[in-house]
Amino acid sequence: MNSLSKKTIRILSCALVMAIFIVATAFAQFQDEPWKPEQLMAPSVLAEMINKPGSELPLIISVGPAGLIKGSVEAGPTSEKQNLKKLEKLLANESKSRSIVLYCGCCPFINCPNIRPAFSLLNKMGFTKHKLLNLSRNVKADWIDKGYPVNK
Repeated sequence: MNSLSKKTIRILSCALVMAIFIVATAFAQFQDEPWKPEQLMAPSVLAEMINKPGSELPLIISVGPAGLIKGSVEAGPTSEKQNLKKLEKLLANESKSRSIVLYCGCCPFINCPNIRPAFSLLNKMGFTKHKLLNLSRNVKADWIDKGYPVNK
């Protein structure tokens, strides 16, 4: 019984070390993102704003391959330098306190090559009310398939 206890303790110790490693890795990844958790916007929140008559809308900018969300303007994929410059030019005359929502939706959020350069640019430019639309899978699954408003 004594050896069983030691074996159990070793297994639990290994499991604990692995759990700590996983949490630390996830935390480090999260810390590397240019946005804070409160800067993520649920798709349902933006859809409600768009659908509410008379609602003051944020500037909605597509930083991916297509501006599908109703009322959005296209900057193009900001993983390409010319489109990042296009985004900078688009925002040059905007108030730093303007509400802005960025989105891409080309692929799963975690792998998107466009959202990080775009969001980092807004941080660098000094914007204070910018958000990132939380399209965790893609714009089709998280927006279109839910019947949220699209450009015609």
